[in-house]
Amino acid sequence: MEQSTKSNYNGALQKPIGSGFSATSTTDDVIKGIDLSGKIAIVTGGYAGVGLETTKTFAAAGATVIIPARDVEKAKRNLEGVANVEIEKMDLMDPASIDAFAEKFLASGKPLHLLINNAGIMWVPLRRDARGYESQFSTSHLGHFQLTARLWSALVKANGARVVNVSSWGHHFSPIVFEDPNFENREYETLLGYGQSKTANILFALELDVRGKDFGVRAYSLHPGSIVETDLKREMTPEQLKATGVYDEDGNIIRDASKGLKTLSQGASTTVWAATSPKLENIGGLYFENTEVAELDSDDDDPVARMGDVSRIVGVAPHALEEESAKKLWTLSEELTGVKFDI
Repeated sequence: MEQSTKSNYNGALQKPIGSGFSATSTTDDVIKGIDLSGKIAIVTGGYAGVGLETTKTFAAAGATVIIPARDVEKAKRNLEGVANVEIEKMDLMDPASIDAFAEKFLASGKPLHLLINNAGIMWVPLRRDARGYESQFSTSHLGHFQLTARLWSALVKANGARVVNVSSWGHHFSPIVFEDPNFENREYETLLGYGQSKTANILFALELDVRGKDFGVRAYSLHPGSIVETDLKREMTPEQLKATGVYDEDGNIIRDASKGLKTLSQGASTTVWAATSPKLENIGGLYFENTEVAELDSDDDDPVARMGDVSRIVGVAPHALEEESAKKLWTLSEELTGVKFDI
C-alpha cells in the first residue's frame, strides 16, 4: 500500500477531504458496506458512552473487540448480549496493569488492526496517580501512550493498522505546559488539566503517524461532539452542566447535530469513520470532527466563553499540531512513563 510521505505537522494537511458525511451522520451510515470480519480491535473505555457505541458498531461489522476495563463488572453489564466482545482488566492510571494487559494480548500472537484510545475523564478535582502525575494527563494521555507502545509489535503485524485517539474540542483550553504538566507549581484548574490532556491526544496521534506510517500504522485524533449521555459528566455540578449549553431552560437535553449537540451514535460516527474509511488509507496525523477533517481554528477568543455557543465549538487549535510540541511531548511521555517507544 502506498503511504503518503507528507505529514500534518503544523496543520499542513488539515482541511476537509469530502468525506460524504456530516454532523448528523451516525455509526450506521459510516459502517455501511464495510466488513470487519477477521479484524481485531481494542477500545479503551469501550463499555460506556461513545466507546460503547463504537464497540457495538465494530462488533456488528464482524470485528473481535477487546475491552480493557477498569470496572469489569460494569463492562459485563453494559456489554451483555453484544457478540464478539472480550473483557479484560486494565486501569490506565496503573502502569503495571497496562503492561499485564498488553503482555496477555501479545502472547496470543494476534495482530491488532484497530486501537481506539477512547477512555478519558473530565471535570475532576486535583487527583494524582501513584507516581504523582495529574489524573487527567495520566489517564487520557500517559496511559494510552504506554498502551500503544506496548502493543506496537501487534499493530505492525496487522499490515495496515489504525490508532484513533478520541480527543475533544476541549484541547482549546490549554496547550501542553511542558514546564509543569502535573500542576506541581501552578494552581490547579480542572479545565486546564482536561485541555492539556486532550491536546496531548492530538499531538500524540500527529507524531505517531509520522513515525508509524512506514510500518503501515496510521494515527488520527478527533472531537466526537457535545454528548450528554456519557460518563464524563459524573462529577459535574448542575451549574457546570448548564454552562456547557447542552440543556434548555427546563433542564431538557438539546439535540441538534448542526450545533454539535449529538446523540451517541452521531458522536461515535467520527471514531468509526477514522478507524474504517477507505478515504484515509494514504493520509494520517489528522484531527476530525463531524465525520470529516476539521478546519484549522484561528479564533483567539476565550474558549470558555465560546462554550456557551455550541456552534463555535469547531476547529483544531494550532498549538495541537505544532511539530516541535509533538516531538517534545513524545520525549516527555517516555520520561514520565519510563517506557522507551522506539519505532
